[in-house]
Amino acid sequence: MAEKRDYYEVLGIKKGASESEIKSAFRKKAMQYHPDRNPGDKEAEEKFKEVNEAYSILSDPEKKDKYDRFGHAGVDPNAGFGGGGGFSGGGFGGFEDIFSDLFGGGGFGGFSQGRRNGPRKGQDLQKHVDISFEEAAFGVKKEIKLTKNVVCDECHGSGAEAGTSKKTCPVCNGSGQVQSVQRTPFGQFATSRPCDRCGGTGQIIEKPCAKCSGSGQVRKTVTIAVDIPAGVDNDSVITIRGQGEPGSNGGPNGDLYLVMNVKPHKLFKRKGNDLWIEMPITFTQAALGDELVVPTLSEKVQYKIPAGTQPETVFRLKGKGIKGLRSGKPGDLYVKVNLEVPTKLSAKQKKQIQELGESLSQDSYAKKKSFGEAMKELFK
Repeated sequence: MAEKRDYYEVLGIKKGASESEIKSAFRKKAMQYHPDRNPGDKEAEEKFKEVNEAYSILSDPEKKDKYDRFGHAGVDPNAGFGGGGGFSGGGFGGFEDIFSDLFGGGGFGGFSQGRRNGPRKGQDLQKHVDISFEEAAFGVKKEIKLTKNVVCDECHGSGAEAGTSKKTCPVCNGSGQVQSVQRTPFGQFATSRPCDRCGGTGQIIEKPCAKCSGSGQVRKTVTIAVDIPAGVDNDSVITIRGQGEPGSNGGPNGDLYLVMNVKPHKLFKRKGNDLWIEMPITFTQAALGDELVVPTLSEKVQYKIPAGTQPETVFRLKGKGIKGLRSGKPGDLYVKVNLEVPTKLSAKQKKQIQELGESLSQDSYAKKKSFGEAMKELFK
């Protein structure tokens, strides 16, 4: 499969182009490669699709940001970044709304209106899912409840009462459009507009289904089983194909995008696939060294710190982090030790600490000694 071209290159603009520059470049390229201007030209058709895909990403601020940071992987749902590049429904489906916005709804040769009675992909849906820190790290099976439109089980999506069917619109004869001719000082002009009788679909329902009122869809709460993979992070997006709302006129269902909300952990913080934890240690442990019992997400491990360990020293436990979503390679666990100064001392304990302090020479405190020498140099 050929590697995708850079979206900015496709539209002939530089990275950082403004919204108006992106729109203007798209308008020019779309007009250049539109099928009505290049009948039977497969290369122009492919370029038209490529231009559409580029515009669908760069015109969306969120998708554009992900593309600028991660390239094509950032807008590929299968890559875990979420977003979803390209145009919906295959062919030119999904493009007509953008094209209508730019060219006023008429397109070339009635392109936009002429496809109203063709297959249309259903609406994509998005839902936020709350998961725990551990579920994000190890993966989990979840049952997601979702309220959405589904195909009416009474009419099976036709919108017509059981035992009846849709009829060809007698006004437009199934084309979905009606034409009118206007006489002007410059000659006659023919214009097309959606048929008022059928709403541009080319078909009418004489006896609408009582359950869905002729829409072919009803609102329903459904439960969907989802496998959330190990390694997802906050704002990771999982794409569930075909679990959006139903398509129309035989078009495919939309997709469902699940956005992860990962709850914070009491002990751990996550940076990419690495974990960080802060552990309090005593003066005795820091001065003499000790074998610490360090928690990980799955077990307790022992780690020996050396004598003379200083506050905020960071130790690395290799491979004790979170497995990468795509690579499967685990990150590391970083342990930052914080010296805890004892409180609520008895008189005896205070005296013992005092005696210990007096017994230590300046050489026991290298940093303090260096600081003192610098002060002397400053004020001599």
